[in-house]
Order: sequence, then structure tokens, then C-alpha cells
Amino acid sequence: MINKKGLWFLTLFSLILVLSIYYITMPDEMLKSENINISDNSNKNKNNDEKESKKSKEVNGENTSYIETLKIELDSERANSIENLKSVMSDKSKSLDEKNKAYEQIKVINNYKAKEENISKKIKDNFNLDSYVKQTDNKVEVVINSKKHDVKLANKIIRSVQEEYEEFMQISVKFS
Repeated sequence: MINKKGLWFLTLFSLILVLSIYYITMPDEMLKSENINISDNSNKNKNNDEKESKKSKEVNGENTSYIETLKIELDSERANSIENLKSVMSDKSKSLDEKNKAYEQIKVINNYKAKEENISKKIKDNFNLDSYVKQTDNKVEVVINSKKHDVKLANKIIRSVQEEYEEFMQISVKFS
């Protein structure tokens, strides 16, 4: 028979275990944003990424900075949301239901981030274009860094983005 202390211990231990697994499975981008360098290889990769981004900014000019600005704004907005949700989770006066809802919202935000990164990478690989992707519920907004405004290209991008989802998504493509 488990007494109250044993039950509390098991509950807290399982909560710590779940949070540990969540921390371990966090995307590396979140860790990099906190300036955590894992190894020397990450520093080499970081330097190569910086060189590539400088080259693309030199080639593409203002459009890259516009896309980068959009990405930074989205990241800061989502970071603020996550911080607010984490404060709800750590607040002792909040009910368990409210804490669970906050945790689920954090998971949704992280899933959106991962899907957006996959789509952006897919656009880069398939079409060799820089892009900004933002997902909210059933809407996906894509901003492409291209001087050429091509309807056929936009249709191809919409189809490739829709392939990432099982359900129908409202996808908009804009060129900058």
C-alpha cells in the first residue's frame, strides 16, 4: 500500500522525469540562442554559417535583412509567449488544469517552430530560395526572397508546403 508521502514522491519524480525528457529532446536552436556551445565543432559550423549568411546578404541585399527581421520578430514574440507560459507553469497558485494547458501550448509553439524550419529548409533545398515561414493554426505564411514574382513558382511552393501537412492548410506566398 502506498502512503501519501510515497504518492507525492512518485508524482514529483515522474514530473521531474517528464521535464528532463522534454529538456533533452529540445531543438538545438533553442540551446544555441542561449549561447551554449556544445563543442568545438559547433563553433566551426557557426563560423561557416556566419560566412554563408554574410555572402547571402552581400548578394541579396535588403531582402535578406527583411526576412531576417521577420524571423527575429517571430522568435522574440514566441520567446515571450513561452516565458509567460513557463511562469504560469511555475506559479503555485495556478491549478493543475491551467498548468497542463500552458504546457500543451508550449508544445504547440515548439511544433510550429520545427515545422517552419523544415519547410524553410525544403524551400532552400528544392528552389534555392531564402524564405520566412510562419504557421498559425491552419494558416501558413511564406515570404520568399526573390526579385522575380512568378505565379508558377508560387504554386510549386504552395504544393510543396502542403505536402508537409495531412490536413488542408491555407498557404500564402509573398515575394519580397
